[in-house]
Parts: sequence; C-alpha cells; structure tokens
Amino acid sequence: MPAPQHRQSRITGALLRWYRRNGRALPWRRENDQYRILVSEIMLQQTQVRRVLELYPRFLKRFPTFRSLANARTSSVIRAWRGMGYNNRALRLQQTARTILQQHDGKLPGTVETLQQLPGIGRYTAHALVCFVFGEPVPVVDTNIIRVLSRLFPRAISRDRSGKVNVEAVWTAARSILPRQNAYRWNQALMDLGATICTSFNPQCDRCPVTAFCPSAFRIKKRSPGTKKVEPGREGIPNRLYRGKVVEVLRNVNGRRFLSFSHLAKQVKPNYGERDKRWLRGILHGLERDGLIATKRRGSTLLVSLPE
Repeated sequence: MPAPQHRQSRITGALLRWYRRNGRALPWRRENDQYRILVSEIMLQQTQVRRVLELYPRFLKRFPTFRSLANARTSSVIRAWRGMGYNNRALRLQQTARTILQQHDGKLPGTVETLQQLPGIGRYTAHALVCFVFGEPVPVVDTNIIRVLSRLFPRAISRDRSGKVNVEAVWTAARSILPRQNAYRWNQALMDLGATICTSFNPQCDRCPVTAFCPSAFRIKKRSPGTKKVEPGREGIPNRLYRGKVVEVLRNVNGRRFLSFSHLAKQVKPNYGERDKRWLRGILHGLERDGLIATKRRGSTLLVSLPE
C-alpha cells in the first residue's frame, strides 16, 4: 500500500470534494454514448483539451456513429481531423470503427484485454474506456496521473537515476488506492488535479486540496523545463511537422485529387531545392506506409494524394 489507510482515506475525501466543486465541465463527461466517449479519448491522446473542445463537436456532426465513420472515405476522415495533429489517430479510429462493426456487433468491447487489440488503443485508453464507458472500477494512468501520484507517494513510486518515474509502480499504486465505489470520479479528479494545479512546472501547491498530505508540496515549485529532445528534421523543423504539412496541403487541394511531387514540395517547403529531394521522398514514403497518403506514377511524374 502506498499510504496508511487513514491517510489514504483523507486524500480520497479531500480530492473528491475538490472535484465536486472544481471538476472541468467537459462535454464527453456528460455522455453515455460509447462511440462519442471513444472519439474523445482518441482525440485527447495527443491533443490539448482546449483544441479538442473546439473540434470534437465538428467531427461528431460529420461522423455521428461507428457506422458512419466506418463507411466513410478515408480521405474524408483525414479532412475532418483537420487541426487535431497526429493524423494516424484518424486512421486508427476508423479502423477501430470497422473492427467493432465486423467483429463486435457494433458495440465497444468491455474488457481491457479486448480493447487493447483494437487499432490505436493502448493500455491507458483501454482502462479509460472500461472505467468511463462501462463504469468498472479500474485504475486509469495518464501523464497527469503519473505526475500526481509520484508526488503524493514518492516512497512507493521509484525513479531511475535520471529521475524518470517507474510507470509500473504508478499502475500498482493507482490500483491499490482506487476507491472502488467512486472510481469514475476519482480517476477524473486525478486528471483534473494534474491538468490544472499539480502541473509539470510551478505547480500551485497553495491551491491544492491534498497539499497537507503531499511530501512533495512546495519542493518543486521552482523547477523549470529541461532541455528538449532533439527530433529528426530539416533546418530546425521536426519531420513530424513536415508530415503534418504534407497532409494539410493535400487536404486543401481544390478540384484536383493529385498533386505532382514538385508542386507539393514547394508548398511544403518554400525554399525546397534538389538537395531536399531524397529527404522529402523519405517523408512521403513514411506517410504512405502509414496509410495517410497515396502515390502513383504518370510517366516520370510522381503524383500524391490523400488515400481513398
């Protein structure tokens, strides 16, 4: 156990009371529809909440059900994902919708193990769906919860020499302290605390409902962001941003389904030169391998489009 029972009980009570007054009023928390909750969880994987709040209703208006998403053209799904980033998620979401229709009678499976077999659903998302869709008392561990629990229970959750948290220890702690009768609210409360108060840098310990129980309180207030990991890229711009730019250019093609390689290159990188040719072809190869674009030859000209 990461904490004596009385301390754990007081933490639970304090956090749930805080959540009752201060929990974020997010639209997917008012949903009972499993498809809509799934869409929100996939969107939230790598996109900030404020962006999801803007784009979530638009996507649902375009694709309101598993069937409408499964039957859509992939190019339409990618276009509807505009502004979300990490476009692979749109493909995985559509593949999941198709799998649910074909193998699960149009219903989201209700176990962590089965959910993790679906495209784009990993350990966190599977647990979140089991808790938030089916109401099962399972722990949910995302980045915010890792941070909150590792600060609340530093003795139970080890770190390596670089300071990186042992994620398995977080899952173990999350499972042991889970209030089974309030699992839904508890998991949402932990996420909200991490997102709004117990933040990565300069946490607001003076506003935290569990400061009195936290050994880390006020000890990390002046930490600053470390050096960012250098990503592969071109002229200081990461390749992932160029990948997104390629997809965005193809989203905006008017009247023509395909763009020539040379036309696309100039739109993706205005100062494109012959020295960039091999690099850009590598970007396109990766996108095609991931199913985000399609290419074909017309004579010596390479043509690029969104997939059908």
